[in-house]
Amino acid sequence: MRRTLVATGLALLLLGTACGEGGAPAGPAAAGTPTASRQDPGQVERTLASLRKVDDLPLYEMTYAGDYDPTAGLAGSTPPSPFGCSLFAALADRDRPLFARNFDWEPNPALVLRTDPPDGYASISLVDISYLGVAADPTGDRRLLDAPLLPFDGMNERGLAVGLAADDGARAEPVPGRPSVGSVRILRLVLDSAATVDEAVAVFGRYNLDFDGGPPLHYLLADATGASAVVEFVDGKLTVDRRRGPWQALTNVPAVGVAEKDLRRDHRYGVLAKELDRTGGTVDAAAALRLLDAVRQPHTRWSVTYGLRTGEVRLVTAGGGARSYRLPMG
Repeated sequence: MRRTLVATGLALLLLGTACGEGGAPAGPAAAGTPTASRQDPGQVERTLASLRKVDDLPLYEMTYAGDYDPTAGLAGSTPPSPFGCSLFAALADRDRPLFARNFDWEPNPALVLRTDPPDGYASISLVDISYLGVAADPTGDRRLLDAPLLPFDGMNERGLAVGLAADDGARAEPVPGRPSVGSVRILRLVLDSAATVDEAVAVFGRYNLDFDGGPPLHYLLADATGASAVVEFVDGKLTVDRRRGPWQALTNVPAVGVAEKDLRRDHRYGVLAKELDRTGGTVDAAAALRLLDAVRQPHTRWSVTYGLRTGEVRLVTAGGGARSYRLPMG
């Protein structure tokens, strides 16, 4: 549960969002050295003991006991190809707003991670653990203690959800005086400290995003009040497009300042828009997963929905495995 705001103005180290060749660890699993863990030995033991394989993706689940430093750095190599991804927020039903996304990427192991830091909001997120340098079987690898640093999408206890997608046209120019943070790490800072879209946008505005070590990205945000926004970097500057209708969607084409008719020329965006128009921006988790299936790609790794008021999380992996979770909402 959130107790106090995470202090700002810390000098953040760049997160290199990548893994070694083929996702293999650099050394024996037990030799992995975490950088983010601020746990005592008992919390480390409970965290690693909670790891279990639940799907042949492979998909794992883990509950993080204790604290971590969201500003700690990770080293890695540059990914060889960009992320895909399709995301949308269906917000017409004020009692059941929903956030949904496909994560399209390489065939790497994934982790459903529960965190509850003492100075941040509890959250549930999805992590591609190959970026930690671990193997397909990460049992006992202490590098899993850095997993909080790599949420590729997630939702916190206040109903704030965020996800990323590649945007080859994005370019972020640094603002003097702001600390820098990696383009995936920013999701952790948002989940830990933002309860609303406005607060999440403010988090983005406090840091310089560094796209080195990975493809340029843009982001979709949504919250339990029914607000949503796309965060993009246009001509080097942070730019925000807040929703004007009952839904908002994002794929891998620039969205801010682009006419809707032009956005719909992108096949996946067009499919999402047509169905969300038809339903008036009201879909439940089952319908959202069907819509995600309609825009899935051969390299879609997972499809997930987040109930922004209910705390319900529905997850389907590339192998067809389905899991459900519930995040207690604060």
